[in-house]
Amino acid sequence: MAYHVLGEPSAGEPGAGEPALLVPGGPCRGVDYLEDLAGVASDRPIAVLHPRGTPTTGGRSRGWWTDADDLVAFADHLGLDAVDVVAHSAGTRLALAALARHPARIRSLALVTPPAAWLTGVAYDGDALARARRDPLVDAAFASITGDGPRDQAEFERARVTEGPAGYARWTERERAHATVGAWRLSSIEAYFTGIPDDAAARILAAPRRPTLVVAGDGDILVGVGPVRAYADALGADLRMLAECGHYPWVEQPAAFRTALEGWRASGSSR
Repeated sequence: MAYHVLGEPSAGEPGAGEPALLVPGGPCRGVDYLEDLAGVASDRPIAVLHPRGTPTTGGRSRGWWTDADDLVAFADHLGLDAVDVVAHSAGTRLALAALARHPARIRSLALVTPPAAWLTGVAYDGDALARARRDPLVDAAFASITGDGPRDQAEFERARVTEGPAGYARWTERERAHATVGAWRLSSIEAYFTGIPDDAAARILAAPRRPTLVVAGDGDILVGVGPVRAYADALGADLRMLAECGHYPWVEQPAAFRTALEGWRASGSSR
């Protein structure tokens, strides 16, 4: 598998050169959509995994539950016994699976705009967020997201264009440009959700607690707000709900996003 590193080790600070590990979402979206994560690696490097099914790694996911082994293999490759993990969106499932299956290897988690209803059963409320926008583009995006779903790659690409506005609290030139970044394949997405044990959520909730930060957006139509609050509570996590923010906080609220991760990054450097 491929990876790249954001940031450089900080001289003179014990432990500051040890990277946190970043698991992208999508799932299996080209990792360039992460950009530089709003510069959060300015004082501690972040090693970005290119998971199975992404364009740079290729292959097919074995399902996010099994792909948790890849996170451990990544840590082994970097010579790290225990790791601090940042994960975005669908990548948070893989990060939580790694905690459940390899608890000694996970030191802390920062989970960014996680899909949440699956973990606690709290009903998705993104429909209310979509209605509150009163925007025909958002209405069309939500109708596509909640429809039957694409049958092939061509339909997937068309749906991606339609659904873009639902991913952001605003739809300015910046967000429109970001929505086009990062290649995806429908077959990779489907593979990511195969082979998941029926008791995956129960095993995750029974896993040992680790210091956990959840960063969410109060306008995130894709995952909602209520389920994320319940998710953070179930994990014993510190929840930072960013105002006027959707699914990509480093794009929409970069300063607030950096502030949200600041304490988590600093504590990881000192462990």
